[in-house]
Amino acid sequence: MDCIIFDCDGVLIDSEAVVLDVLADRFAARVSAGEAVRTDIAGLLGLPLEAIAREIGQRHGVTFDDEWVHSANREVELALHELDRAIPDVAWALGRIELPKAVVSNSRLDRVHGALQRTGLARYFGEAVFAAELVAAPKPAPDVYRHAAARLGYDPARCIAVEDSRAGVTAAVAAGLTVIGFTGGGHIPAGHADTQQRIGAVTSIASMRELPETLARLTEN
Repeated sequence: MDCIIFDCDGVLIDSEAVVLDVLADRFAARVSAGEAVRTDIAGLLGLPLEAIAREIGQRHGVTFDDEWVHSANREVELALHELDRAIPDVAWALGRIELPKAVVSNSRLDRVHGALQRTGLARYFGEAVFAAELVAAPKPAPDVYRHAAARLGYDPARCIAVEDSRAGVTAAVAAGLTVIGFTGGGHIPAGHADTQQRIGAVTSIASMRELPETLARLTEN
């Protein structure tokens, strides 16, 4: 293998639990479905907020306009700016992986760069940071993974992705990468490793302590 590409939120940054809390409160103010809405949102994390709002709206018969989405995005970003923290042991793992490393995210590029800087992880990636705003369609479309591989000069089939969400695993698999599912984020529901592998991840890990050995095993084949 030539390169390892990481999703950001939920893989490098333990942010998705914060996002889930903010969005659950936001949506609950408009949708009278209680805990069911939180469960719905948890299953949609990894998608852009516009897509989450559209899906929740369709399920519950509510319309969320552009102003609502923009306001919710700002609330999420403010919360993340205050609470960004690295996934446990991710710096330890990154320091032990010799492959070139990159980041591919559905979040805005400035958000990703800021989170990596605040958590001290930026030094592992340099300028190899890519976001869905650079391509026509976000994850679960494969565009951003294909774009990253092309810019880095690698065949996608020679790259490994580390992803947590359904959207991310789907995108990386569709782009031709080998996918390791990650279930160590604070937002991950029970049984999610089975979901990851059902949609194409070759294996799943629950801790970044497992990543170097898992990667070594995959790159031997």
